[in-house]
Amino acid sequence: MGDLVAEKHVQYILSVQKKKDSFESVVMEHLRMNGAYWGLTTLHLLGKLDTVDVHEVVSWIMSCQHDEGGFGGNVGHDPHILYTLSAVQVLALFNKLDVIDADKVTNYIVGLQNEDGSFSGDIWGEVDTRFSYIAICCLSLLHRLDRINVDKAVKYIISCQNMDGGFGCTPGGESHAGQIFCCVGALAIAGSLDLVDKDLLGWWLCERQVKSGGLNGRPEKLPDVCYSWWVLSSLIMIDRVHWISKEKLIKFILDCQVI
Repeated sequence: MGDLVAEKHVQYILSVQKKKDSFESVVMEHLRMNGAYWGLTTLHLLGKLDTVDVHEVVSWIMSCQHDEGGFGGNVGHDPHILYTLSAVQVLALFNKLDVIDADKVTNYIVGLQNEDGSFSGDIWGEVDTRFSYIAICCLSLLHRLDRINVDKAVKYIISCQNMDGGFGCTPGGESHAGQIFCCVGALAIAGSLDLVDKDLLGWWLCERQVKSGGLNGRPEKLPDVCYSWWVLSSLIMIDRVHWISKEKLIKFILDCQVI
């Protein structure tokens, strides 16, 4: 098993922002706000956040905000709750939440809650438990969680739980590790984890570990390093992380490293 080559990861992340005209950058332009969050939090974890220009990043983020309070994935793109959370998270990372009008952002999110407690991602109405997590997480960071109907939000999330212990994107939807992270995370922030059958959910999650040590997102799928986050974080939140082999997972993650 190799070691984490941290410096090369730092160099890679810093190089990505300089390739704005590359094919990869152009086709993923609409996701740049999410990408900024992923890259900057990685730099933070590696102790290299000081390698970026904070003023430049904050200015770009603010240029992505719309009059109604939400943020787009990039300049000129429509606002969406997904990008709004990433914008708030990056500003929180830099301790710059004071640059936004918290009430304005809050009003945007509040307006996306539906009568059944669910949340739409934007004005077009798609509903997904990811958006429930995003709304609750974002408002928690802004200290405005009391502005939504948390009880209804929790009730809707619980309605998306399946007999196998997992959660889907909507009631009756297939259990998926990414959705589970969102639902468990939202319930944790809302102080409602007691509504989850932790043993049943923990069993479903620990079964995601395959022979290679990696984790998949649902039964009969190949492992993917991204699920190291979704599954492991969920297991930690329900205190069942000891049900998988952390050593095998670490080896799998390092084996995915391109040096």
